[in-house]
Amino acid sequence: MRKLILKMSISADGFVGGPNGEIDWLLRTLDDSAITWLLDTLWQAGVHIMGSRTFYDMAAYWPNSSEPLAAPMNEIPKIVFSGNGLLEPASAEHTTQALKDSIQIKLEKGINHSNVISPGASSWLKVPVASGDLATEISKLKQQEGKSILAHGGASFAQNLARLGLVDEYRLLVHPVVLGKGLPLFSALRNQLNLVLESSTVLKTGVIANIYKPAVN
Repeated sequence: MRKLILKMSISADGFVGGPNGEIDWLLRTLDDSAITWLLDTLWQAGVHIMGSRTFYDMAAYWPNSSEPLAAPMNEIPKIVFSGNGLLEPASAEHTTQALKDSIQIKLEKGINHSNVISPGASSWLKVPVASGDLATEISKLKQQEGKSILAHGGASFAQNLARLGLVDEYRLLVHPVVLGKGLPLFSALRNQLNLVLESSTVLKTGVIANIYKPAVN
């Protein structure tokens, strides 16, 4: 049985996005050491899973990216979780604040999307959609052979994975910022969740990469 890893960037006070999904705060402290840590996590995955809004953002971003993270994001298969089982053609209506922040920070750093389609970009064209009961769908994936399942979000998708106790390992990049309000990761929990810290790495900009596993009762 393979495990489900939830990878998220999170503020020091437990938010994965600002009130409107803003992520400019995390992008500004995402340096080379954080990229290296993320690359290691991404390449360990056999499949990426995500909610539909996150899928639209990623499908609009990664195929034209030449960044180091583009290779695993494009080449590793994806599965989208959507309640209605459908994916509509991507449009401006699906654009979220997170995507806008990603593009703006990239422009500020003098990095532009290329017109060249990155290798593996076609993996975003025909992505399986899971629409059944979340716990059942995740159980089916875990029963399959292969490398780990890596969950990316968005916020509500991650909240539900945590609420249902489906996450076998949390990989959290804790950024040195307090948002005060926003989209919390663990607000949907029904009961207290006890975690065991497996490792903690302090990165160059003060980001702390923590790996937790749920404690065995």
